[in-house]
Amino acid sequence: MSSESKHTTEGGTSHEYGHVEPPATSTKRVGLVLLIVAIVAVVLAVTGILPRIHAEKKLVADTNDAAIPQVLVIKPKEGAPAQEIVLPGNMQAFRDAPIYARTNGYLRKWYVDIGGRVRKGQLLAVIDSPEVDQQLTQGQADLATAQSNLQIAQTTANRYTDLLKTKSVSQQETENFLADAQAKQTMVHSAEANVRRLQELQSFEKIMAPFDGVLTARNTDEGQLINAGNASTGTVPGANGRELFHIAAIDTLRVFINVPQIYSRDAKPSTEADLTLTQFPGRKFTGKLVRNANAIDLATRTLLVEVDVKNASGELLPGSYAEVHLKLEKGAPTVILPVSSLIFRSEGLRVATLEGDHARLVPIVLGRDFGTQVEVASGLTADQNVIDSPPDSLIDQQQVKVIHGASPGAPATGK
Repeated sequence: MSSESKHTTEGGTSHEYGHVEPPATSTKRVGLVLLIVAIVAVVLAVTGILPRIHAEKKLVADTNDAAIPQVLVIKPKEGAPAQEIVLPGNMQAFRDAPIYARTNGYLRKWYVDIGGRVRKGQLLAVIDSPEVDQQLTQGQADLATAQSNLQIAQTTANRYTDLLKTKSVSQQETENFLADAQAKQTMVHSAEANVRRLQELQSFEKIMAPFDGVLTARNTDEGQLINAGNASTGTVPGANGRELFHIAAIDTLRVFINVPQIYSRDAKPSTEADLTLTQFPGRKFTGKLVRNANAIDLATRTLLVEVDVKNASGELLPGSYAEVHLKLEKGAPTVILPVSSLIFRSEGLRVATLEGDHARLVPIVLGRDFGTQVEVASGLTADQNVIDSPPDSLIDQQQVKVIHGASPGAPATGK
């Protein structure tokens, strides 16, 4: 091969018939291509990821914004000063007592069933307790023995006392017999106390009514085994007693109400109050405030008040729910709200007020009912913003959003 057909470069390789590029130039070109490809990939990734991140953030913001309930806000309307307040009350029997057995045995017979009126001391049931009867017989026999021993000891002591006067017996013997007579006297007293105890225990075989009233429960029947005491309070250790009867005095009923602190000055004894019940539509029962707790409850800021109502006819039943209309000496300011703004919860009646962009659930006391509107006697003022038709899921201090176009100062519709 000739020298013209071969081209050799220092540090390179020999190739025939062509020009060969240096290795450094080729490496630079490959690196530049890779850099361009990387830049293009980064640009494409950024342009694809950033819109997705922005979309996700917008979706989260929209979701959170949609979760905020939209509400309408109204302004309460000032009402005429309240002349009375209406408060819920629970009727209770003037006296109420469960009746338990005080002796063990079997129920022989009962004489009064539920709903029966009884007088104080009336026989309700009889318990057979032969063990107590036998113990009483034994106790009476022990008493008779003790009395006989006492009689002999006293006779002997008296005889020795007379003989001591003539110096026929010693002083020591006389004192011994006198002491023996005193000991026998003590034994007689002990036996008498035991007999009285057993007689009292035997008297418990007859269950009597403790006061005039109505029998509201009978939890036993003839032939049942009766255990003395009250198992729930452990009156008798080891006993498994249960309530036999329940009696309630209903000629007068107690009605307990909680008067808000703002009206506590009007809750005075001898103040009259009217009671209404759902089972007697259109009727009012007159009661009298007899006492109050003379202390405001720290949890509810209310005053516990007792109203007594006569119930000679027995038509009012203990345990009933009643509305108590309490007269006020001075009119108190009130506000008017639509019924749609009321929230009925297990803890009581509430309305939702707007404070900034959060809702606050406020307890209120209602006065009169006008149908589509109600009178709020306490718990709300006319300058507060009230949420109308609040969602059922609304909770205290929850963020809300006022619907645009709803004026916070708009008055409640209606009268």
